[in-house]
Amino acid sequence: MANVADQLVAMLVNAGIKRIYAVTGDSLNEVNDAVRREGSIQWVHVRHEEAGAYAAGAEAQLTGNLACCAGSSGPGHVHLINGLYDAHRSGAPVIAIASTIPSFEYGTQYFQETNTIKLFDDCSHYNQVAATPKQFPRMLQAGIQAALHRKGVSVIGLPGDLTSMDAEEITTATVSFNPKPVIRPSDEDLAELAALIGEHKKTVIFCGIGATEAHDEVVQLSQMLNAPVAYSFRAKMGIQYGNTNEVGMTGLLGSPSAYHSMHEADLLLLLGTDFPYTPFMPTDCKIVQVDIRPEQIGRRAKVDIGLCGDVKDTLTALMPLITQNTDDSFLKAQLDFYAGVKKNMMTYVEDTGKNEKIHPEYIAGLLDELATDDAIFTADTGMCCVWGSRYINATGKRKMIGSFNHGSMANAMPQAIGAALACPGRQVIALCGDGGLSMLLGDLATIAQYNLPVKLIVFNNRSLGMVKLEMEVAGLPDWQTEMHNPDFAMVAQAMGIRGVTVKEPEEAKEAIREALMFDGPVLVNIFTDPNALAMPPKIEFSQVKGMALSMTKLMLNGRMDEVLDTVKANYKHLKDLI
Repeated sequence: MANVADQLVAMLVNAGIKRIYAVTGDSLNEVNDAVRREGSIQWVHVRHEEAGAYAAGAEAQLTGNLACCAGSSGPGHVHLINGLYDAHRSGAPVIAIASTIPSFEYGTQYFQETNTIKLFDDCSHYNQVAATPKQFPRMLQAGIQAALHRKGVSVIGLPGDLTSMDAEEITTATVSFNPKPVIRPSDEDLAELAALIGEHKKTVIFCGIGATEAHDEVVQLSQMLNAPVAYSFRAKMGIQYGNTNEVGMTGLLGSPSAYHSMHEADLLLLLGTDFPYTPFMPTDCKIVQVDIRPEQIGRRAKVDIGLCGDVKDTLTALMPLITQNTDDSFLKAQLDFYAGVKKNMMTYVEDTGKNEKIHPEYIAGLLDELATDDAIFTADTGMCCVWGSRYINATGKRKMIGSFNHGSMANAMPQAIGAALACPGRQVIALCGDGGLSMLLGDLATIAQYNLPVKLIVFNNRSLGMVKLEMEVAGLPDWQTEMHNPDFAMVAQAMGIRGVTVKEPEEAKEAIREALMFDGPVLVNIFTDPNALAMPPKIEFSQVKGMALSMTKLMLNGRMDEVLDTVKANYKHLKDLI
């Protein structure tokens, strides 16, 4: 008779799970053996459970299907948490198997005992511990359904002694139902929205991740309204391509054009977005928000009309009620402004930098030029997100994922592991910060073990670049942000991965080209300019004042060379402030 571990694996197979990212051990060993005996699920032996959770989250985001990771008693649970937080906040359907100490030891302060209900409560939609074989399969099925349909994490606590017990038949459904309802506002609400749109001639559309499945509808509506289209970072790959009315991103990583358009508008349509940065939202125009999750409406901006609906369904029903706006003067003005912004952004691509101070913008521009049309990019939180968001362009087939909501370091490399396993045959490029890569450096061994052909592009600026900038604009001299790094290329080679170091701008293009063409994993360690600034779309006086104060403090502390390096590295940015 099959045991509970066998039943677990059979149900995961039935739910479409292809692999489990985990570190095996004690309470998880029966599950590991059940996977071995069943044969159709791959056990991916990561070196750290956090990397496994990140990889599972990436797989779920890219495929839309359920993904799985696991961790064994105590430390294995704790290690999962950061990656599960990221998956949950990204809306990635992930099921986490948290195998625990024997059930008869609960409450005794046993070795490696953790309270999984408390531990995972804030990063899951479903979080339960099975106590009996009869209870387990119903819990697992409930967790699968919750992860898939509520878009997030489910955690199943599984005592080690339970896994070896005889399984009991599940008496409820085991099919992962996936209904696709049409969700849109009522006819009355749509009529009200159409009337409001008809009263305004300067409309801007701002799209979040919830609008990416409605690319064609967004483009069509923007053409009917002669409306500029701005978007969040998460929405860029789904909205930018084939969109002649796009004006870029706003927010901390965005460009002045999107910010300018939104603040010049008299009507702003927020579609499928929970954009968190309220200082970038206009306050003196009418605002409409459409979201499939109505609890999110109005919490980021003063909304005049809030409607519940899927963006694609809503726009499909709305557009027959809209009349063509024949005045395109506002749109043309915003597109002209955007053209100037894009020209300025290319300054640092054309000026490539110098020895050990290669401009990171140039590197991102090369990746955009040399990567395939269907490449998958992962980007570390921090400066890598800046360069990726501004210089990697959408094609309609490319994907870019990162820790966009949770904002954790160290995500790019493990997410690339999940991407490479979930999407074999597609180019996977990780934009790694030196700080982020250092955190989970051990999982380079996972890439080597499974010979995953990921390309790790390390933006090695020898510092925590975003933190350094944050301190400077706050008027603080940067302190304890420098990184004393190993030779990342040699570390990669020691782990069985091809490693390349680039210190001269003239070497970068060929090194990246060869890396992308190489049949196997490659790490390219690029020495980028540590003083490169990521200028926000709107510069406040307090930021200018803070930067000046920071530079003064550095000079008074004898660090004049750093001040001069910052000025030299950013003269094109700084002249725009004068």
